[in-house]
Formats: sequence, structure tokens, C-alpha cells
Amino acid sequence: MSKLVVISNRVAVPKARGVAGAQGGLAGALNSALKEHRGIWFGWSGEECEEYTGSINIQRTDGVTTATMDLPKQDVDEYYNGYANSTLWPLFHYRIDLTEYEREFGKGYERVNERFAESAAPLIEPDDLVWVHDYHLLPLGERLRARGLNNRIGFFLHIPWPPTRLFVSLPFHERLVETMLHYDVLGFQTGEWLESFLHYCRKELGATVDEVTGRVEYGGRVTYAKAYPIGIDFAHLTEQGKTEEAKIAGEKLLASTRHRTAAIGVDRLDYSKGLPERIDGIARFFDQNPERVRDLIYIQIAPPSREDVESYQKIRKELEQKTGEINGARSEVDIVPIRYVNRGHSLAELCGFYRTAKICLVTPLRDGMNLVAKEYIAAQDPEDPGVLVLSRFAGAAQQMEEAVLVNPHSPDDLSHAIKTALDMPLKERKRRYEALIKTVRDDNVQDWTKNFADDLALLGKE
Repeated sequence: MSKLVVISNRVAVPKARGVAGAQGGLAGALNSALKEHRGIWFGWSGEECEEYTGSINIQRTDGVTTATMDLPKQDVDEYYNGYANSTLWPLFHYRIDLTEYEREFGKGYERVNERFAESAAPLIEPDDLVWVHDYHLLPLGERLRARGLNNRIGFFLHIPWPPTRLFVSLPFHERLVETMLHYDVLGFQTGEWLESFLHYCRKELGATVDEVTGRVEYGGRVTYAKAYPIGIDFAHLTEQGKTEEAKIAGEKLLASTRHRTAAIGVDRLDYSKGLPERIDGIARFFDQNPERVRDLIYIQIAPPSREDVESYQKIRKELEQKTGEINGARSEVDIVPIRYVNRGHSLAELCGFYRTAKICLVTPLRDGMNLVAKEYIAAQDPEDPGVLVLSRFAGAAQQMEEAVLVNPHSPDDLSHAIKTALDMPLKERKRRYEALIKTVRDDNVQDWTKNFADDLALLGKE
């Protein structure tokens, strides 16, 4: 039987299964598939070395083999902090104002993708399915083909794909997409991102594109591009929500609210998540409804990320400043309106927080999916569910239309959404919850994984 080989920038061992979306949903998304297929997960260890050697550390845990390599500091600076997170990430999230176009970043990105191919190729047997993940490794399929691999190779993009007018600002954009067309199947989170990619292929490359099937023919090769909206491990999250750890976390939060309604946000500290804009919306709510400072407490959990990238340092400072200003203006001896928590929590703890919080704010400026929105709904009490306030620009909004949809750029819109959620009667909360829980339960990560793997094995064998 063929095995599944997953390749991603970082590798999460099985014990990390179900880590909250704010800290990276890829682990929970892939572990069950790897176990089922006797899989291997290959990627960067996250550690730096003095000099690149190509040596691989292989471990087997709970039925899954992990293989990792270390990278020199120059590679980390140019490939990871540089091209991946200072060029592609902001551009793909429509932040062209933050996008850095440095030639050395591009060289480092190509060099590290070649190193991934060099190290991963010997692990891949002729019948294996290879599944590459995310923007760090866009050209990896072409690098593997150059080493003679004729396997079925698929790629999934976990972030948005930008409109053509934005994407063409990237130097050598044609070359990057040409390398992507060496994959057999390309997966995107939503139909919107898929349409943007197909438009680029048709308009800029002159490829033959079938908009209905997603078939792209270019340079004698055929690639299929489709939308596969990612889900959560619903059964696992439900189990975590029943644990003693979740119960204690929920009780701890409830006891600290002093009879106020708790609203929560759980996001990686990143400018794409719209955190300063969210705090502005909360400030506008308190400005417009000063008497309700005793009705609402907001808890923002924001684990730090990519701390070596300057733009991330700036957003942390901005968030701390805005939070401090609101608390300074609105606090009383027994009340602090906003709690800002700059560390991560286990999934069980988050389930307890989610269930206790009667409002969840998921308001990214742009997001491929956003699994926190789905986690929050999955953790709710069906008899007394909370309200999800969701950005129209999150991929999840296309599946979760019964959330209170909001424009995260507008403080007034956010303020109105918070008031709507705070005052929503139980009957309406339950109606919305019943519609939302269906898609969260049915469109789960197991189906997502199976749908992609099935298509990779069969689609377009011509």
C-alpha cells in the first residue's frame, strides 16, 4: 500500500494534535491521515545549525514517522523571515504596503526549497502520494520533478491567493506560478482564492483553463485546481471540551468576570488578524455605550509569532498601547474592560474559555479560513450557545453565513455587531448555532483530508 508523505515548513509531532487554530491548525488536520497511511511528515525542525549538512532526524511516535532537518541562520533569515513572511505573507494578505521585495530573500527561498527536495526525495517511494503544504514551499513540486519523481504530488495553500493585479507586483511571479503547475492537484481554501488563481493562469500565463473543472493545461502538463475548505477535528475538540482541564478553565474565566458577559478573541499575533482594528471597535462600543462597561469584558489571547520580523514587533507594541489606553480610560477599582494575554493555551483550556464566553470576535482583515471560528461554535452549549462575530474577509465566512458578519475595518460596524451579539435573545442564538454547527460538524478535517487525498490519487490521470 502506498504511504502518504506530507511536506511542510514545520513538523508537528502527534502529541501536538488538535493544537488550537491560533497556534497552527496543520497538526490537527493531518495526523489522522498520516496514521491511516503509515505516513511520513517531513520539514524544518525549527532549529538553526552552524552549517547545512542535509542530515535528517527521524523519529516514530504514535504510528507517524517525522523527519526533520536543521537550517543555517542565513537560510532562516532569507527563506523564512525573509521571502516567506516578509514578501509572500503580506502580499497574499493584500498588504502590499508591508511587502518587501529583496533579491536575497528570493535566492534564499529557492535555495531552501532545493534543500527540501534534496532531503525529502530519498524518503519517497515510487507509489507514495506526496502532499506539500503552504506558501513556504510553492516551488517544491517542480524541484521534486527535477529529481525524477513521477509520483502524484499535490499542494494545498492555507492562506488567500491574491487578485492578479496584486500578485503581478511580485518579481518573477510567472516563474513562481510555473513551478506550481508541476503539481497534479492544487488546493485552495475557498472558491474566491481559486478563481483568482485561475484568472492569473489564463490572463498572465496564457494557460488553457477550464473554470468548471479547474483543469489547467500549460507547458505540456495538466494540473487540477480546486477549493477544499478546511475543517476542524470535531470529535477530538468535543472530547477536549468534556475534560476536567476544560471545566476548570471555564470556571476560572467565569469566576473572574464579576457577572459580566465575557467576549473572547484567540488569534496568533499577526497584522492579518485585525487586532488593532478590533480593539478600536471595542473602544467605539464603549464610547457609544458607556453605561455598558459593566456588562462586557473582552479577553484577547494572542500568542506571539515571528518575533524576528519587524512588522510583528510593531503590531505587538500597537496592541499593548491601544489596550492600555482603553483600560486607562474605562477601568474602575473592580473593573478592567480588556484583558490582553500574550501567551498560548491548550485546546482543552480554550474549549473551556470558548464555552464560557458568550461572544467570540473573529475579525481578520484577510484570512484563508480561520479555524478559531469553527472551534468556538463546536465548543458551545447547544442549550445556551454564544454568538460568533465573524469578518466577511475570513474564508470561514463563506461557510458560516449565520454568524454576525462584520467589516473589520469599520469601528462602527464592529461596535454595532458587539451590541447585536450582547443583546441577542436565546431563541435567535440557538437558531444561528444550529445552522453553524451543521457545517462545522459535517465539513470536518477528516473529510477535508480524504477529499484531497482521493483527488490526488485519481484526478486527471491522463
